[in-house]
Amino acid sequence: MDRLLVLVRHGQSEWNLKNLFTGWKDVDLTEQGVNEAREAGRKLKAQGLAFDVAFTSVLKRAQRTLDLILTEMGASGVPIMRDQALNERHYGDLVGMNKDDARKKWGEEQVLQWRRSYDIQPPGGESLKDTVARTLPYFIQEILPRVLRGERTIVAAHGNSLRALVMVLERLSPDGILKRELATGVPIVYRLNADSTVASQLDLAA
Repeated sequence: MDRLLVLVRHGQSEWNLKNLFTGWKDVDLTEQGVNEAREAGRKLKAQGLAFDVAFTSVLKRAQRTLDLILTEMGASGVPIMRDQALNERHYGDLVGMNKDDARKKWGEEQVLQWRRSYDIQPPGGESLKDTVARTLPYFIQEILPRVLRGERTIVAAHGNSLRALVMVLERLSPDGILKRELATGVPIVYRLNADSTVASQLDLAA
């Protein structure tokens, strides 16, 4: 049985390009982001992969990435589940602020802590630990059982919501997951064993 799970971070967004904290702000892809999503679809097709079900967040940058990938694969009929549980980490009061301006206001060290610590929340926002607590139950209840039943599954979401899944799949510590970079538009192809451990992993980087 092929227990296939593919994770893809959305293509570059308009606020990625502008270096702004995005969180739950519903911004679209840039032209580069569209190209990254299409390229992800081409890479997955070249691997001979196909999907039975797809999951994404309620934010358009992830949804559009998924749509572009499936279109590129000739698979636009795949059923899609959309859920807020897969949304990006909420950055609270930092949303919409330029990262350089945030450093000037609060200091390099404080902003680094908010961005790269596991359990420190920015004002009014979520820590990565909070995002894991939101995303992981959805993964365990809704996504993983389908994968283990042999439904070939793709998840298009966000850097931090995907980190919650990668942390479990790759058995990373809180420190380890903070160092794990997830590039925009680069699929990670996992094949799972019956006990949900990872049998193989392939990053389809350029």
